[in-house]
Amino acid sequence: MSISSPQTGGSRRPSTRPAAGAKKATPAAKKAGSAATPTKAGGKGGGRPPMAPVKVRQGRNWGPILVSAIVALVAIGIVGFGVYEVMKSSETWKDQANAIPGIVNYTKTDPALVKSGQHQWGHVDYKQSPPVAGPHNPNWQRCQGDVYPAQIANEHAVHAMEHGAVWITYRPDLPKADVDKLAAKVRGNDFMLMSPYPNLDKPISLQAWGYQLKLDKTDDPRIDQFIKALRQNDSQEGAGVVCSAGNFITTTGTTPHDLGKDQPQQPQQPGTQPGG
Repeated sequence: MSISSPQTGGSRRPSTRPAAGAKKATPAAKKAGSAATPTKAGGKGGGRPPMAPVKVRQGRNWGPILVSAIVALVAIGIVGFGVYEVMKSSETWKDQANAIPGIVNYTKTDPALVKSGQHQWGHVDYKQSPPVAGPHNPNWQRCQGDVYPAQIANEHAVHAMEHGAVWITYRPDLPKADVDKLAAKVRGNDFMLMSPYPNLDKPISLQAWGYQLKLDKTDDPRIDQFIKALRQNDSQEGAGVVCSAGNFITTTGTTPHDLGKDQPQQPQQPGTQPGG
């Protein structure tokens, strides 16, 4: 049987008081119960915090970076090569010769030796073997790309070098294939001559006026460097002197040929023909 309320006429609200004999909840229990009670998502008063958005890191695109790096390296190479060429173009033939590893420059170590215009008949004793400069026969060995099969006279070869020729010598026991390689650098090239030379301390020896380079192998790149720097550039006779006109010698043998010795000698200026 319900008890009617005189104000509302409805039923009486149940009492929230604990029943008799029930234990009062402790503060710790209330706190535990509150923590165990789930709350609505996004509501106030606790619960799981909202998760932060995860950022997805995209991979680096290496293609354009690599292309840019290659372009930069090529540009640096082009600029560097241009600077190198400018520097090389400003070098003199003497600079190029002195830069060859192993070359001996007698123009610095023995200035008296390289004095030009010292004509002398007959045999001449030289300090170097093969000789590189000094007194020489008035007749020069023809140096118009000549490859001599036997030894030639030093006195004529030195005069050829005074005209600006490069003289290539080699030990007679050098293999034929190597001799042919050397001959290919001489034939057809003016201001070049070549001959065997016994008792060399190296298989190959290159001479120009005041310069010498001794080598072991025919494929040594310094051979071409020597020829490029010194052939014709190293002339002591001035412009216009040649290897093919005048009182030149084409025969072999170590005894100098004193052509014109019995003829009256006229004073000559360096660079004139014949007998320069």
